[in-house]
Amino acid sequence: MNPPTETPGLSVPEAQASVLARVSPLDVEEVRLEAALNRALAEEVSANRDLPPYDVSAMDGYAVRAADIEKTPRILQVIRDIKAGDTPDFSLLPGQCARIMTGAPLPPGADTVVRVEDTRPLANDEVEFPIPVKAATDIRFCGENMRQGEIVLNPGEEITPGTIGVLATVKRATVKVFRQPRVAILSNGDELEDLHEPFDPRKIPDSNSYALMAEVQALGIEPVLLGIARDKPEELAASIKRGLEYDVLLISGGTSVGVHDHVRPTLAALGVEIHFWRVEMRPGHPVAFGTSGGSKVFCLPGNPVSSMVCFEQLVLPALRRLMGHRRLFRRTIPVRLAEAVKSKQGRVEFVRTTLTRDPAGDYVARPTASQSSGDILSMMQAEALLVVPSGQNGLAAGARTEAQLLEAAIWQDAPDTENCAAET
Repeated sequence: MNPPTETPGLSVPEAQASVLARVSPLDVEEVRLEAALNRALAEEVSANRDLPPYDVSAMDGYAVRAADIEKTPRILQVIRDIKAGDTPDFSLLPGQCARIMTGAPLPPGADTVVRVEDTRPLANDEVEFPIPVKAATDIRFCGENMRQGEIVLNPGEEITPGTIGVLATVKRATVKVFRQPRVAILSNGDELEDLHEPFDPRKIPDSNSYALMAEVQALGIEPVLLGIARDKPEELAASIKRGLEYDVLLISGGTSVGVHDHVRPTLAALGVEIHFWRVEMRPGHPVAFGTSGGSKVFCLPGNPVSSMVCFEQLVLPALRRLMGHRRLFRRTIPVRLAEAVKSKQGRVEFVRTTLTRDPAGDYVARPTASQSSGDILSMMQAEALLVVPSGQNGLAAGARTEAQLLEAAIWQDAPDTENCAAET
């Protein structure tokens, strides 16, 4: 099989569509609820009961008949205490109330709850109600949260801590999820020095294998590191053959067209069908995607930032689809540029940036000091990838565009819940 001839690269959306058209969720397995976090649900889940199973109090207070406190102040007699888990065996009569705890069932006859702080206790188990309270106040009604037989979760839902709580509520000790893809990572190049090899100042540390490993691990997948394949066709072919036994093979380095870049002809010789070899993006132009049987092969650039940016744009969505997720892409937010950004028309530019908030609450993006595709420190510092559209010849300070949030953007130094500006 001959490698494809040189043609203009695909746009980023075209490349993403090409990948996702050839990727579908893997088979289904059943796991214990304790092991289901971050997986994608592969079944429909229904409620097995009404919840709450009866009308319950939403507050600590008094269960009363609203008609008894229409005219206030009014004094009622406390006849019982009701705790969560009790089953009241009495009915409230006119002039009576019951002391009730949060989550406790309302007794027959009661139709509202008055909070403790809105009452005044008196002697002889009497309580004064200074203000009227409408019927149905501070009550959680039977079935308010879920109804028996109601669908509460659908296939493709990401299993978050909240989802775990729902699954435990409907008594699912095990749950069906999509299988995690098996991922292999291979680096290529004579210039590389493995993490465990003796230090050699003339070599380049193999950061790509470990950065990609961490990207995959962040999805809950434990990849296999195949090490470094040197620039010898036989050695490279043997390593790629091993990688093709996995659902996904990530190869970094050797993706250009130099005489010592053997990845393309080796893939061709092994029968890997290449669907594209270039994408109009910066960094990450020399990126490729191919398939062989059930294996998906991504050829990523050797520069560490280019490799990670390509992972974000192409590999990550593919892995999430294989995992059965519905949401495949990083979240984007609108940002304003703190300073001008240079770019050339023709390729989408992904600029590493940090994020701050201005007094109005808008996100402000500031490029990291270096935008070199070989500067791994800049990727460590980045909280987002600023997107400069291909039709733009740079962006001026103050310009507005979108930014893809990275893992680093999840956290902030201090809470701002008291200072959030609400729209009116």
